[in-house]
Amino acid sequence: MIQIILYQSSHKEIWNHFVKNAKNGHFMFCREYMEYHSDRFHDHSLMFVLNGKLVALLPSNLNGNILYSHQGLTFGGIISDNSMTTPLMLTIFEKLIEYLKINNFSKLIYKAIPYIYSPVPAQEDLYALHVYGANLFRVDVSSTIELHNKIALSSRRKRGVKKALKSDLRVGKSQDYESFYTILSEMLTSKHNTTPTHSLSEIKLLAEFFPDNILLYSTIDSNNKMLAAVLVFEMNNLVHAQYIVSSQEGKEVGALDLLFDQLINVVYKSKKYFDFGVSTENQGKLLNIGLINQKEEFGARAIIHNFFELSSSRN
Repeated sequence: MIQIILYQSSHKEIWNHFVKNAKNGHFMFCREYMEYHSDRFHDHSLMFVLNGKLVALLPSNLNGNILYSHQGLTFGGIISDNSMTTPLMLTIFEKLIEYLKINNFSKLIYKAIPYIYSPVPAQEDLYALHVYGANLFRVDVSSTIELHNKIALSSRRKRGVKKALKSDLRVGKSQDYESFYTILSEMLTSKHNTTPTHSLSEIKLLAEFFPDNILLYSTIDSNNKMLAAVLVFEMNNLVHAQYIVSSQEGKEVGALDLLFDQLINVVYKSKKYFDFGVSTENQGKLLNIGLINQKEEFGARAIIHNFFELSSSRN
C-alpha cells in the first residue's frame, strides 16, 4: 500500500539521500537548491512510501488549489530509483490522484524530466500520465549535443574560433561572478528589458552549496578581462548551460565560439550530453529563431520538455 507523506524539514536528510541515489535525480532536487528561494513558493513536496520504504519523491508547490511540479525548478516530475517499475508507477499515480481529491486540489501541473537527465530509462511516469488521462498542454524545445556523436560546428562558428585564437583569448574556470553578472545584466536589459532569474548573491550562494556542480567558465583577453562566460550545471552524465553571456567586445572577437568549442571538445568531452537549454517563449508556442540558430550552429539538436495537466476528476 502506497502512503503519501508531505515533506517536512525533518525529512531533509532522507530526501537528499534518496535524490543522490535516484536514477533520475540530480543536485537541483536537493533541498538546499529548492529552498534558496523558499519565500517565493509554498512548498508542498511529496514522499511516496511502500511498506515502510521510500520509493519516490515529487518536488512540488501549492498555488491556490493547484499542485505544481515545483515552479522554482525548470522541470521535476517523479524522482525514483532503480527499483521503480511501471506497475508501481501506476499505483503511485492512482494514489496521487486520490490525494488531489482528498485535499480539494483541482489538478496537478506536471513538468516531466527530459530523458537526457537520467543515465538509465526513467519514463514510467509518462505512461502513467497517459493511462490516467493527463493532457499535454505545453512543449518547450531545448537544444542538446550528444557528445559521443557530435555534429560539426557551422562554418560561421569555426571562423569565430579562429578569430578568437588569433586574438590571443584564453578559456578557463573563473570565480569572477561579479564580471559575469555585470555582462549578464547588461545583455538582458538591452535585449529583453528583463533582469536575471537569479540575483548575484543567489548564484554565489548556490555555487558555494554545490561547488562540484555549479561552475563558471569564461573567455578572457590578454589583460584578463572577461569577454564571455557560461555558468554550467554539471551532473553525472550531462552538462547544462544555465546562463550564456558575451560582451559586445566578446562578440566581435568570437569569445563565445572559443568558449563553447573548448567546453564541448575538451573540458566535457567524456560526458554524454551538453545541453544549451530552451529557446521557446509564450508557453512553448513561440520559437526564438535567433537563439536556437546559435545553439544549432554549435551542433545541438532538439529535445523537448513536456508539460502535463492531470485533473483530480480523472478516473
